[in-house]
This record gives sequence, structure tokens and C-alpha cells, in this order.
Amino acid sequence: MKLSPPLILGIDSSTTACKAIVFDLHGTPVVEGRATLPLSIPRPTWHEQPAEMWWQAVVRASREAMSKLEVAGLSARAIVALCIAPQRETFVPVDEAGRPLRSAIVWMDERARDLLPTIAREYGAARIHSETGKPLSGNLSLGKIAWLREHEPGVFARTAKYLDVAAFLTHKLTGHYRTGWGCVDPMGLFDMRTNRWNTDLLAYLDLRLEQMPEAFPPATVTGTLTADAAAACRLPAGIPVVAGVGDGQAGGIGVNITQPGQAYLNLGTAVVSGTYTETYITDPAFRTMGSAIPGTYSLETVLLGGTYTITWFMERMSESANRRMTNYELRMTDYVSRITDYENAITAIPPGAEGLMLVPYWNSVMNPYWDAAASGIVVGWRGNHTCAHLYQAILEGIAFEQRLHAEGVEAALGWPVESYLAMGGGARSAHWRQIIADVTGKPVTRAATPEAAALGAAIQAAAGVGLFPDVRTAAAAMSQNENEPPFIPDTERHEFYTQLYEQVYRHLFPTLQPYLDKLAHLTA
Repeated sequence: MKLSPPLILGIDSSTTACKAIVFDLHGTPVVEGRATLPLSIPRPTWHEQPAEMWWQAVVRASREAMSKLEVAGLSARAIVALCIAPQRETFVPVDEAGRPLRSAIVWMDERARDLLPTIAREYGAARIHSETGKPLSGNLSLGKIAWLREHEPGVFARTAKYLDVAAFLTHKLTGHYRTGWGCVDPMGLFDMRTNRWNTDLLAYLDLRLEQMPEAFPPATVTGTLTADAAAACRLPAGIPVVAGVGDGQAGGIGVNITQPGQAYLNLGTAVVSGTYTETYITDPAFRTMGSAIPGTYSLETVLLGGTYTITWFMERMSESANRRMTNYELRMTDYVSRITDYENAITAIPPGAEGLMLVPYWNSVMNPYWDAAASGIVVGWRGNHTCAHLYQAILEGIAFEQRLHAEGVEAALGWPVESYLAMGGGARSAHWRQIIADVTGKPVTRAATPEAAALGAAIQAAAGVGLFPDVRTAAAAMSQNENEPPFIPDTERHEFYTQLYEQVYRHLFPTLQPYLDKLAHLTA
């Protein structure tokens, strides 16, 4: 069996799937393996996962990739490093042996909503924002740990470590409780001014520093693959494991967002956009994240109800919602088929969905309102509207929200976001990319690589073991720069969408917010 030039393994451990992708030093994917992840909703607004499933998914995905590598006539011995791009804010409490004490609490979980006012009053919401870069919100781990202290005191008392996804997997791979700065700063417990755990916040939560994993700069080797982990994953023992950043920031470096004015747009379960800056700044319009280049930052906006809202529509509201299919492959085939039908149907619907407008807060709202009780809005219903109109209103509503987000970032930065490099599952829709361009007035280009987070992890791994002098150089060499031609805003449609945005959309939620909050309280 022949050896290939050095190969890198990038692992994207996201919310619903794990992808293990082997890249060469040009950023070309060689082989990949995938494994799905379960997500449970034990109560309304709760979202959990068994943490051991993260490891099982890594094992399955890695073994599949290694099998394909063998078929290609290559050797796993050519893999010289690996790095993980994890889902963010999700964490699991473990005991002294590293065993989970309960299911992991996932980033979209909102169980801590009622505790946020107390935390804001006692510790200070403005202080949390300035220290961690994150406005206080329900997705942060800090509120959920406070919830554990109050509602599951037995688990709280027995917890030896609170592990983010990367720390849990790194422990499985290397035996060390280690992670990256950019993997844990999304938790809201990390002081981004010093790149250390925020000991004041930990003390407020009755936590000790030793209960947190060691955190390292991006592209730092944190350990090597143990013999047991190597056997499980069919990888050579001793491979360096490199600290990375969360999947959002990893996607940004995977498409080479390394200069001011550039922005990525991940059209995934959540719609996440990030723009690069070398200055630590905070503002309610975004959350400040550590970037894959140490000492720099990603100003990130998040819409939690991204393609999640489209999936909700397909499962609950579309003409195919009542189809009962037990086979996963059949369900996915039907899903793709129906999406194609709706994509074709909305080509006959004019901009504005004939008066139907949607505010996509299906999973509450983060920036710029930071309201855990927020919910979605649909206005303008008339008898002529169909499911296709609602589908278009979803696409337009998400685009309007992205415009709102971008305006806040631009005001804080003092310079414009010039264009978007789109990735994620939603970026496959040419119609949606054109809507986003028309609404925002910015060109939208689909990234050449469909797996930017895994590539971003591989870029950091390559830099971490010295194959490139630094992450920036590795990104320039490995990101797939031959992207598709951009979708350019249509002047007439942009002017029309601007009227809808300025005169209607941006006023809807602020006007209805107090009533939606009362509705959430009365029906809780």
C-alpha cells in the first residue's frame, strides 16, 4: 500500500452529525466518513444529547473514512494530525472517571430562561458582556450550570469536570482534559480579555477552576492519540491532536475569512455570520468570538431558527407533512424532492410573497434583542396564500434578519461588510442566495468547499504541526478559492425589499415584543 503526501483529518462534530474528512495540503477532500447524532427534546424548549454518542459518532465516521482511504490505495499512516471543530455552548458534566453524569445540554436548550434576570442582577449583565464578549442569553452554558445547581443539586455536587464537546472528545482521544480557546469562549465562562477562564464567574456559580478543562490557543498540539483511541478509530497511535475553535469560527477560516470587510454566512440549522477583526469590541448587535488566528476575533451574528425553520415547515406545514415514512432514506428522498418542488413553485411568486411576511424567531432570538421568550411572527395572511407563499416568506424573513444583523455589525465596526461567502446546506439553493443578495444589497457567493468547518479544523491541524508557518498561511493555501460566480443584487428587487424592510420588517418584533413576552409567560 503506497503512502500519499501528508494528510490531515478534520472532524466536524456538529449538532446532528459527525463528519471525519481527510484533506491534502491543498485543501482537497480525499475521503470522508459520516455518522448521525440523535437530539432529544424531553420537555418543550429543552434539547439534550447523550455525550457518549459524540464519541461513538467520531469512531464510526473515522472508521468509514479509513475504509475509504484503503480502497483508494492510501494508508492511514499518511495522516499526520487531526483537529476537531465542535458544536458550541453544548456541555456535559462528568465524574472523576470522565463518565457523563447526565445527558449533555445542547446549545439551543432554553431551560435557564427564568434564571437570567437573577444572574443579570447579581453578577451584572453588562459585566458578563464586557468580560466574555457575549450578551447574557439562554444559549450560554453559564445559565444552564446555574440551572443544574438549583434543579439537579446531586449532579452539581458530583461533577468533577464540565466539558465542552471538544474537551470530551479530546479526553477520549488523548486522555487529557484539554480544549481550545475558541471552543470554550462560546460557553460564556471565558474571559476573552485575558484568554483565561473567568474565575469571578466560576466563583459566582460555585465552581472551581480545576472543574474546567485546560484551554489552549488555536493550532496548539494538546496531546497524541492513545493506542486504544487509535484502534477504535483505525488511526495510527501517536497522531498529534491539535486545539481548534468552534464549528462556526472553523467554517470562517475554512473559507479564508482573514481580512476586514469579509464575512461568511453559514446557512445551517442556525444561520451564522461572522466578520473578521483584530480589535476586541463588544456590542449587542453581535457576540464576540475568538477566531482561529490567535489574537483576532470574529464578530458573529446568530439566527437560531435558520434551516431549522425550513425543516419545521417541511415536517409540520407543507403538503407532505402528513406522509408517514419510517425509513430514514425514504424520508430524506421525499424531503429533498419536496424542497425542489417548493423551489420551483416560488419562481412564480413575486418578491414579498404577495403580502406574507415572517419574522423567523422559531428558537427565540439572540442578537440584537437577546430575548429568550421571543417567538416567530407571520403577518399578512390572505385566502390566496399557499404553502409555497409561506416557504418564500421563510426565505425572505431570514434574509431580512441577516440585513438587520449586518447593519448592527457595520455600525459597530465603522466599515461595511462587503460581501458574503455562503456555506452550509441552505447555500445549495440558488434561489435563496439570490433573495439574500437582493434583500441585503451584497453579493453572495457559494463557497467552493461544502464542508468548511471540517476544512477549517484541518487548516488549524496543519499549522499546529508545522506544515505551514501559521494559520493564516495555511488558510490561504488550503481554502478552496475557486468559488462559484457571485449572485449580484438586482437593483429593482433590492429597492422593493428595502421598502419592505424599512417600513415593515424592522418594526414588527419591537412593536410586538411586549405582547409576545406576556404570551410566553401566560402559556408557560
